[in-house]
Amino acid sequence: MPPRLRPTRLEYVVDGVRLRAQLSAAALEHLGDETGQRKAALKILKDALFRGRMIAKERLENGAGGIETARLLSGVTDEVVSALYDFTTVHVFRARNPTEGERLALMAVGGYGRGTLAPFSDIDLLFLRPYKQTAHVESVIEYMLYALWDLGFKVGHASRTVEECIKLSREDFTIRTSILEARRLTGDEALADELIKRFQAEVVKGTGAEFVAAKLKERDERHNRAGASRYMVEPNVKEGKGGLRDLNTLFWIAQYLHPGQPIEKVMQLEMFTGREVRAFIRAFDFLWAVRCHLHFTTGRPEERLTFDLQPEIARRMGYGDRGDNPAVERFMRRYFLFAKEVGALTRVFAAKLEAERVKSEPRGLSRLINNRKHRRKPLDVPGFHEVGGRLDVDGVEVFERDPVNLLRLFKIADERNLDLHPDAFTAATRAAGLITSPVRRDHHAAKVFLDILARGRDPQRTLTLMTEAGVLGRFIPEFGRIVAQMQFNMYHSYTVDEHTLRAVGVIADIAAGRFAEDHPLATSILPLIADKEALFLAMLLHDTGKGGAGGQEKAGARAARQACERLGLDRSKIELVAWLVEHHLVMSDFAQKRDVSDPRTVADFARIVETPERLRLLEVLTVADIRAVGPGVWNGWKGQLMRELYHATEAVFRGGRGSEGAAQALRRYLENAAYDARVALAKIDPAAEAWADAMEDAYFTAFTEAEVLSHGRLARKAQAGGGAAAEGRVRPERNAAEVAVAAADRPRLFVDLSAAITGFGGNVVGARVFTSRTGQALDVFNVQDAAGEPYGVHDPRALERLIQALEAAARGEPTARETRRPGDLGRSAAFDITPTVTFDNDASETATVVEASGRDRPGLLAALAKTLSDAGLSIVSAHIDGYGERAVDAFYVVDAAGQKLGDARKRNAVKAAVLAALAEPEDEQAQGRRANLQRARASVAR
Repeated sequence: MPPRLRPTRLEYVVDGVRLRAQLSAAALEHLGDETGQRKAALKILKDALFRGRMIAKERLENGAGGIETARLLSGVTDEVVSALYDFTTVHVFRARNPTEGERLALMAVGGYGRGTLAPFSDIDLLFLRPYKQTAHVESVIEYMLYALWDLGFKVGHASRTVEECIKLSREDFTIRTSILEARRLTGDEALADELIKRFQAEVVKGTGAEFVAAKLKERDERHNRAGASRYMVEPNVKEGKGGLRDLNTLFWIAQYLHPGQPIEKVMQLEMFTGREVRAFIRAFDFLWAVRCHLHFTTGRPEERLTFDLQPEIARRMGYGDRGDNPAVERFMRRYFLFAKEVGALTRVFAAKLEAERVKSEPRGLSRLINNRKHRRKPLDVPGFHEVGGRLDVDGVEVFERDPVNLLRLFKIADERNLDLHPDAFTAATRAAGLITSPVRRDHHAAKVFLDILARGRDPQRTLTLMTEAGVLGRFIPEFGRIVAQMQFNMYHSYTVDEHTLRAVGVIADIAAGRFAEDHPLATSILPLIADKEALFLAMLLHDTGKGGAGGQEKAGARAARQACERLGLDRSKIELVAWLVEHHLVMSDFAQKRDVSDPRTVADFARIVETPERLRLLEVLTVADIRAVGPGVWNGWKGQLMRELYHATEAVFRGGRGSEGAAQALRRYLENAAYDARVALAKIDPAAEAWADAMEDAYFTAFTEAEVLSHGRLARKAQAGGGAAAEGRVRPERNAAEVAVAAADRPRLFVDLSAAITGFGGNVVGARVFTSRTGQALDVFNVQDAAGEPYGVHDPRALERLIQALEAAARGEPTARETRRPGDLGRSAAFDITPTVTFDNDASETATVVEASGRDRPGLLAALAKTLSDAGLSIVSAHIDGYGERAVDAFYVVDAAGQKLGDARKRNAVKAAVLAALAEPEDEQAQGRRANLQRARASVAR
């Protein structure tokens, strides 16, 4: 990290006396020329502002602190605004003998009033009048506002009397908060003092509890808007949980409860340790530095730390690569550790409020209690008691006497559905260091921990509290290593630890029946799982191998064995947990990247899984893992693929072992399912019987009875009306539109259909290809729009136009392309994606599997399909998957003779062609990255 510099004295940046002298000289030089005066004054002020910002930027990049930079920028703005006020009231609208109505005080309010500004922050000004507005005051305000706008400021402003300020602040907490931080910049000093004194006496006095309640409610609502987790991987530095606004909330409450005292004085109260005071200052300084870098980098008031900006901010803040740990991930882990500290500081502050009897009776840590005293209610566990619905401890000696009580604290709170008293949480945070190796190997501690994890009422909430107190990471060091760790990709929405705890919560919700509609299979099989402790432990430890030697799966299995051995588990359970951790990605890989209707796919998967118990464990583990990745990642399409794989594998275990036994069992399963479906279809729609008899058996396990009926009608329509027919509908549960096309099979059919979807701005997220024995193809696509929503969900006519285009494409007719906006390469361009192509002749009995992986972009599927077709290959089935910025598409292909690709030279030629298709068009890639860099290095001299 760069060394810290000495703070810069403001007069070395913007000399206010000299600035005013320059303005006066300009006014005299252009005397009588109002336009010339204004133009000259604006140039002088703009130059001063530019110089101040450039000095602040240079010092920040050379190691100056975030708070220092924010104060320097605020000071520069003070001088410019005050000089403009003097110029306006002395040279433009001078009142030589001001009347009472011409008195005016200019005050900074809101964040600007606090004396800290980011480079492109709004500035909030209050023009304070003694009573009704006069023509003179109106002219001054209007002139100043237009000048400030011309200087590039975004100004929030109000013109009010003292009486209006008092009245409005009583009614509106936002106005009350802004006036709480008001400070005079220039103008009538007596008027400004009157506002401050009356505000303290008539608004603040006696209203502490309601103000605290309003601020904490406002904080909760803000968190919900910005993302309830403080571990969102693209955090909002200002508004997000654990961000600057949370620290500002503490400022506001402290100021309100201790009027006239600076925050430094409040922080010296005995409730805060020196470590906590230092943590507060470090967090505030770090977050301000990040925010200032964001503004300077983008040239705008950007508050969100997006993927495309993270590497640049990491570089500017002095982070470098360290071994296998990239600079951007080191920087972001630092960010999330500070966000965690902010959460802990909030609770310490809550404890201080509790001690002063400001808070009122709660159901949660962010609710207030009133001033009545709460009686202590002893519990049947020594050292613990209940106070006003909260669990507390008799003192830190409870933990010193028996460190296992650090775990019991959270178990008791969970069992009895009690909130943690802030004092207890603070004591646990400070005592977390008592958890050492002997405690980690204590069998009593292990039992308490496993009761929380596997049998707790709300394990996600409890484990989250343990993580924020530092207890969980101390007790399970393997988990501690992934706390605040991020993965620099667009697939995961949360840090590794947050994702893990959410996944544990998903399992608990499945067990409680809360996901019966979304996950009927997982809900039905979870009660059949014999070892739920192993399931929860595997979920908690499944990502502990990220960044480890030998790859995530192997490293994770090693970490799981270490943790389970320390907990004293028997060998069979240790090996089961380690196996689940090592294979936690297997089921999703087979379901989404392989053809489940191929007997070899299921046989290979069954050979890995080996037992029905492991199959059940993997199903639940995989559902929870995918669902906890982030909003919108799980969808009905993935659920359907996993159910197909589960049922097919279950049939294998019922019918025999080994590859050949598995294949035979699967064939029997498919034949029985297909027979039942054909019989049912013939009864409901006799006209579809011939079509159903010609369809392959695997088709009937992929779709519901209603869908099969619909496809049968579509096939007859295609045969009767020009050889092709298509239909589509929005499937909200799959977060996609499902489009089915029936047509006579021919070479390049799949290519033409994929190209048509791309041409109309669609993005294929799943595709299934079936061909009947009579040569009729049925291709089913799941399609999203550019925003990742179901195609046509907001414009049904767009889906109708796509269906018409697909029918034309299926008949071999050229299709018109709709004008659409190019994809946003900005965020994706932040990632280095190395294209890969693999061939597997063993994954299928009849086809070669070509797996292509590269940067996702609109039209990639069509480009890959065209490349394979141009190579003389026929696509039997396609399996499309995406992981944020990376696409992974698997194609089952055969050559012109219907055989696998056995010739190595042919495979090498195909590989080269597919790699070329994966490579982004140079102009688009360069354009996207160039635009990103230009945005990242935008000039601040606007």
